[in-house]
Amino acid sequence: MKIAVLFGGTSAERDVSVASAAQVVDALRRNGHEVLAVETSRGVLPAVEERELLSQGIDRAPPPDHEGDVGNLPIVVATGGLKDVDLVFLALHGGAGEDGTIQGALDLAGIAYTGSGTLGSALAMDKDVSKRLFLAAGVPTPKWLMAPVEPARIVEQLGLPVIVKPNSQGSTVGLTLVREEASLPAALEDAAGFDNEVMVEQYIPGRELTVGILDDEPLAVGE
Repeated sequence: MKIAVLFGGTSAERDVSVASAAQVVDALRRNGHEVLAVETSRGVLPAVEERELLSQGIDRAPPPDHEGDVGNLPIVVATGGLKDVDLVFLALHGGAGEDGTIQGALDLAGIAYTGSGTLGSALAMDKDVSKRLFLAAGVPTPKWLMAPVEPARIVEQLGLPVIVKPNSQGSTVGLTLVREEASLPAALEDAAGFDNEVMVEQYIPGRELTVGILDDEPLAVGE
């Protein structure tokens, strides 16, 4: 198959996207596929640029302006080599890569891609909306409040400790475990630097287990 691996973007998880793309590109080529590495601002990368970017690993420093630009993405989708591919592998993390924006653009262009569709992506990326759907379906979820909210109300309704986090980020970006009321204002301000909406959630102690599923086969349990 001819597969385009789309990565980069402007979210706080851009570095994770680049690291993911490096692994995906290598694995697909080892399995005999024709692979194009497509960065959101520049389109299909020449071999030299691809090696340079995908070998840098995870770097939390902000990307250069041209690497964070997604203004060219519609052009990339239309003319960046994607029209001729069998599939787009989405190696984007956070932001437009997971909130349905990219999925919608690819749907409009009639290009097949991996992962959830436009609606599912949009709903899942919004933690507040997701939790409302969980409750409607009878699925337990920790209590939460949305900012702006006074620290005293947080303590009264949720107790301590609590988790303060951006509503639409992942990979623990902007997340703080708050154990004292006096620390709440700083945590709320920090989370607001990553998102216009901030969630304060009841803390549930315990183990976190993850099970990946490939097609209908469950993979190993990770903690």
